[in-house]
Amino acid sequence: MKRIGLLGGSFNPAHGGHRAISLFAIAALGLDEVWWLVSPGNPLKSAAGMAPLGARLRSAQALARRAPIRVTAIERDLGTRYTVDSVHALIRRYPKHHFIWMMGADNLGQFARWRDWRGIARALPIAVIARPGYDGDAQAGPAMGWLRRFVRRADHAERWTDWRPPALVQLRFRPDPRSATAVRQAAPNWHLAHIGRPARDAVTRRLRDGPRHHV
Repeated sequence: MKRIGLLGGSFNPAHGGHRAISLFAIAALGLDEVWWLVSPGNPLKSAAGMAPLGARLRSAQALARRAPIRVTAIERDLGTRYTVDSVHALIRRYPKHHFIWMMGADNLGQFARWRDWRGIARALPIAVIARPGYDGDAQAGPAMGWLRRFVRRADHAERWTDWRPPALVQLRFRPDPRSATAVRQAAPNWHLAHIGRPARDAVTRRLRDGPRHHV
C-alpha cells in the first residue's frame, strides 16, 4: 500500500515553497509520493484573479519535475468542491493507498471555516507544517482547541499509518517565506506563459486545460 500525502490548494501559482514542504514531508513521514490537488475552485477564495486551471496545473508540473510529486485536478472528475467530500471520495477510489492530509499552519488557523472540518480529521491523519508568522494563530484557533487532544509526537511521524484518526502531527520546518501572493505581486501575468498547452493529469492521465481567461 502506497503512503501518500495530499496537499490541496489553488496553486495560483505553484512556487518553490510548495516543493520544499512536500520534499520535507516525504522525508519526515516516510511517504512514497505527494499528490498536489490543484483545486478547480476554492470556496474560500475569490474567483477574481484566479488563473485558469490549465495554467495552474502546468505551473505546478514545472515545480514538481524530478520529484515524487504528482500534480492532479482529480477533484474535477470526482465532482467534489469541498475537501471533506474529496477526501472521502479518494479513500473510496483508492482503497489500497494510505492517505495523510498535509497543510501549512496558515490553513490550520482557518481550518474551522472548512466544511465539516471534524469529518476531515476523522477520515485521515493530518500533518501540519509550520509557516513563519502563522503558528501562533494556528495554535490559538478553534480547530486546534478541538484537535489538541489528538496530537501525536513528531518523532513518531513515520508511524502515521498505525494511527487511528483523528490524529495530528506538527512538523517543524525551516522558515520558507515564499508565497503565491508574492509571486502574483511580482509577476501579475505569470499565467500567460502556461496558457494554450494541454496538461496531462499525473493521477487520472487525462489531458487538462482550463479556459483561456481568468475564472
